[in-house]
Amino acid sequence: MGEINQLVASSRFDSSMRMGHINLILDFQEYVLGADLMTTKIVNLVSHPLVQHKLSLMREKGRSTKSFRELLNEIGMLLCYEVTRDLPLEMVDIDTPLAPMKAPQIAGKKLTLAPILRAGVGFLDGMLALVPSARVAHIGLYRDPVTFQAIEYFFKAPHDLSDRTVVLVDPMLATGNSACAAVALLKSRGARDIRFVCLLAAPEGIAQFQKEHPDVPVWTAAVDEKLNDHGYILPGLGDAGDRMFGTK
Repeated sequence: MGEINQLVASSRFDSSMRMGHINLILDFQEYVLGADLMTTKIVNLVSHPLVQHKLSLMREKGRSTKSFRELLNEIGMLLCYEVTRDLPLEMVDIDTPLAPMKAPQIAGKKLTLAPILRAGVGFLDGMLALVPSARVAHIGLYRDPVTFQAIEYFFKAPHDLSDRTVVLVDPMLATGNSACAAVALLKSRGARDIRFVCLLAAPEGIAQFQKEHPDVPVWTAAVDEKLNDHGYILPGLGDAGDRMFGTK
């Protein structure tokens, strides 16, 4: 997978990039999935300088729990800006202090944010600061330490998600198992427009996610090298939940 890693490295650090829409999946297909899977879905690499700077600070092993939590909240706001940039608008009549006018507002039902517990809640405050009227779903999953499979322990969401844009959030897309299970739960509530936002992704996780849910686009701040034997992203930033809550 050296060719993939070279692509990721050159894409992530190209100073000419601002918002990189990189069709990584076509490259993964040759090296990871095999030629039988064809997809045109895009992995959106958010290369904004502020996002990359804050991510680098979060990677440092000496970063305090307080600082890590604050940075995750700030990046959550920045990533929310990117993932919502194409929401539909409609023109409505309003009155300014001087004159009536037609002005654009976001159309349709309220956005739904869906963090995967527990680390996903680190994104929530920053995103709600931008879209305070958003509904919030909570998805409780933990990863079996042996099989790496996602095990559900909690799921609470608006009853019908069919007419809502759902933004699924989790800091890490490692094996892809938790993200895949979370999307399946959201689809069981009727969700059709789902977008997945993460801080870091591994090539293996992207491949698995796109294999199971090719209709769900991904936004990430970085695609790292690989997974280690314990299913952690390398070089990564460690366990986001433990670092955010100070539990290890």
